[in-house]
Amino acid sequence: MAEASKQSNRLWLWLGTAVLLVVVFYSVRTFTRGKLEIHAAKAVVGPLSNTISTNGRVEPITNYEFHSPIATTVKAIYVQAGDKVQAGKLLMVLDDTDARARLASAQSGVKAAQANLDAVLNNGTQEQRLAGAADETRAKLERDQAQDSLNALIKLQSTGAASAAEVASARQRLASADASLKAAQSSMQSRYSSADIARAKAGLADAEAALAAANEVIRKTEIHAPVAGTVYSVDVSPMEFVDQGKTLLEMANLDEERVRAYFDEPEIGQLAVGQPVSIKWDARQGLRWHGVIERVPVTVIAVGTRTVGETIVRITGGDGQLLPQTNVTVTVTTSSTQHVLSVPREALFTENAQPYVYKLDGDKLLRTPVETGTINLTQVAIVSGLKAGDTVATGTITGQPLQSGIPVKVVE
Repeated sequence: MAEASKQSNRLWLWLGTAVLLVVVFYSVRTFTRGKLEIHAAKAVVGPLSNTISTNGRVEPITNYEFHSPIATTVKAIYVQAGDKVQAGKLLMVLDDTDARARLASAQSGVKAAQANLDAVLNNGTQEQRLAGAADETRAKLERDQAQDSLNALIKLQSTGAASAAEVASARQRLASADASLKAAQSSMQSRYSSADIARAKAGLADAEAALAAANEVIRKTEIHAPVAGTVYSVDVSPMEFVDQGKTLLEMANLDEERVRAYFDEPEIGQLAVGQPVSIKWDARQGLRWHGVIERVPVTVIAVGTRTVGETIVRITGGDGQLLPQTNVTVTVTTSSTQHVLSVPREALFTENAQPYVYKLDGDKLLRTPVETGTINLTQVAIVSGLKAGDTVATGTITGQPLQSGIPVKVVE
């Protein structure tokens, strides 16, 4: 009996010890490890902007691109990429030997065409007019001789000394001579028809156009800066042979530029003329340029796998550092409101289309329904459900889901 009682007491001792250990374990866990560590932020009042970002390409408002007018050799280059030049500065010279030969040929063609038109308008050249006058005089003399011969034969016929056949023959010679005289006189008065005159005028116009083209080629063999600006691209080198149409250099006033930006189709409806724009170029970290939307999309186009609308952004206050044809990031502020209560976007949750946050109530989380307003990439406006200074959970340290009613500990 004594031995059985002793064993029973030992059993109860071990059970009591186990229960005590369990109570101690959960007590320690509750007071030390039971609080979920979270990140949190306060609801604050301030400005809230909604923005859209996309890619774009810089281009001068007025670009000056020079091409070779003929196949020739680059004779000399007086600038390099990046040079700022004044209006009228000589930038490049091309070999114009062939161009001057064509100019001489065109000048000769104009003189020939002008001489031809003068001849047509004046009823022939001087030589032709002299020859025509001689032909008219000769025809008139022959006509007069034929008339005298006919008159003589008519008298002889009345006395029977000439036959009727001789008189008829004389009449025919007179008619032929008279016709020759009229032809000579007509040639002297109107050698050329209206069609001949029109053709001669057209020939002169063609020759003058060829001369103008030849002069234009000569002019383009010397490239001068049309305005003050920056030479941003030189595509050839001295003594290089270039084909007709080859791009030689490009320049522009880099203080007057714009960006051609491409917004995805769902975002187009948020764009409006005059909205402020921020421009970032990765090659110049830390710098920002500003502008406004000058033209919104009027249609959509396919660019790769995207369907986008082309938007023109005019850069304001250009400083000449944003180079043409560079790829930039464009951020448009579509709306901006002052004195708005907002929380970080990661603090907002939605269930069945109903937004809510986890507000910190003491050391516990309280699921709190809210009404939202403007939402941008980082913040969300709270219309109702919170007040300034309220603390909301934005996530847990371990990645565990947030739950209402659980004890929490805020960590920085």
